[in-house]
Amino acid sequence: MLVLSRKVGEQIVIGDNVVVIVTDILRGRVKLGFVAPDDVPIHRREVYDAIKRENRECPRANRTVQANRTTRG
Repeated sequence: MLVLSRKVGEQIVIGDNVVVIVTDILRGRVKLGFVAPDDVPIHRREVYDAIKRENRECPRANRTVQANRTTRG
């Protein structure tokens, strides 16, 4: 695991097309902004796990659960 320290406004680049921006740090919580192509899924871990679980439980229905990417101001 790579561990990096960043300050508000600083960025991390992943590959050629994903940028993670530290937008705020307040009371032990970090807010991150993500810039990525629309075809790159970005999920919180608990949402990702729920999607995987749902897809595993309903293979016959051939359903894929997808979370909406939202932007919060």
